[in-house]
Amino acid sequence: MSSNSSFDVTIIGAGPGGYVAAIRAAQLGLKTAIIEKDKNLGGTCLLRGCIPTKALLHTADVLDEMKHAKSIGVVTEGVSLDFTQAQRNKSKVVLKLAKGVEFLMKKNKITVFKGAARIENPGKIIVKKADDSTEEVSTRHIVVATGSVPRSLPGLEIDGRQIITSDEILELGEIPKSLIVLGAGAVGVEFASMFARFGSDVTLLELLPRLLPIEDEEISSELAKSFKKQGIKAFTSANYQSVVREDDLVRVTARIKDEDREFAAEKFLVAVGRRAYTDGLGLENTKVKLERGYIKTDEYMRTEEPTIFAIGDVVPTPWLAHVASAEGILAIETIAGKNAKPINYDRVPSCTYCQPEVASCGLTEAKARERGYEVKVGRFPISVIAKAQILGATEGMVKIVSDAKYDELLGMHIIGPHATELIVEAGVALQLESTVEELIHTMHAHPTVAEAMHEAAEDVHGMVIHV
Repeated sequence: MSSNSSFDVTIIGAGPGGYVAAIRAAQLGLKTAIIEKDKNLGGTCLLRGCIPTKALLHTADVLDEMKHAKSIGVVTEGVSLDFTQAQRNKSKVVLKLAKGVEFLMKKNKITVFKGAARIENPGKIIVKKADDSTEEVSTRHIVVATGSVPRSLPGLEIDGRQIITSDEILELGEIPKSLIVLGAGAVGVEFASMFARFGSDVTLLELLPRLLPIEDEEISSELAKSFKKQGIKAFTSANYQSVVREDDLVRVTARIKDEDREFAAEKFLVAVGRRAYTDGLGLENTKVKLERGYIKTDEYMRTEEPTIFAIGDVVPTPWLAHVASAEGILAIETIAGKNAKPINYDRVPSCTYCQPEVASCGLTEAKARERGYEVKVGRFPISVIAKAQILGATEGMVKIVSDAKYDELLGMHIIGPHATELIVEAGVALQLESTVEELIHTMHAHPTVAEAMHEAAEDVHGMVIHV
């Protein structure tokens, strides 16, 4: 075993939480190390999550647009999908970004250890490398940022061939003729949307009463209508019962309205969520506590062990890269003695990159009412917006949730073109505790899809112009 010099802070995991935390620590003058078991840096988001998924979704977007280009005067012949090239492009994007993270580590003079980390005690970590040799890392503080892995259901065996998770579906060599997706959260609806446009016959099964259950109910309803028009067969209140593998098919049984129904497809994607990855981490050698499989922290990301912090998917906060990054900065600034401010999780933007896109920030109407607000709502249909008609993307709406008493903006919910970009305006408005009146008096450029946000604000006050 080789031994290394001591560090002020060592981060375990080089995903968007870990590597951002490492950079912030180096900026603040802390001697910093980061440990990563993967060959490349970047974590789940970059290597097998957000980035490769969005690269393939962009392929689906372009393919769909080209197939319908004739209506706007662009004549194309023989438009088809080269899935092998799509996969090459995805891998190229991922590798380039992973190399970018490596460059940032060198630029900020962060020591990188490649291997699996095990905490021996709050001041010592053992790193086991690929060749089975080990290194000892001494450190004053530890930030656990080990992320998550796909979750399955009891008795549901993932074989990686016919029954797959988001990890395996990203590496498919060809498009399946048919696909069953279990789970209609962001991961499930994105892959359903992607493969339906790639040509698969897609069936979507969701245990809860609607698609995207964490989104506002009206937005979920709009997505269900769109998916139906696209030929995606979506079943809600569908309770998975069993699966049987055959030579070239998977047969899935789900209980829907007190009736067992069978569905058959070439592939069965299990997208029922993720679990915190703390396997073999050595937390039992510390005072760190787990609750329901997640690491327990305070509002500054500090665990029960004063010198150990935890961020990202290993804590029970939203499974989002931008959340992990914000938590990483919070943890490091706390370690460095800065005036760190806890995160307001009500203001976390949520983005789903299906077609049409869905995005939200703030409280849903139902959640606002649960909190005791007297709620006023404004809505505006995307179909009326000139830019949406120019784009040929007229599905969707903007919905604003506000407090009737003080006119405070509580939440904004969007389904439609560029929703995942537009939602930034809602994040800024919520951060500044904007009123709806202030949104109304904020001039929005024409022609833009963002005008729908302005008109939805006007609708809260009964001042809407274009409907």
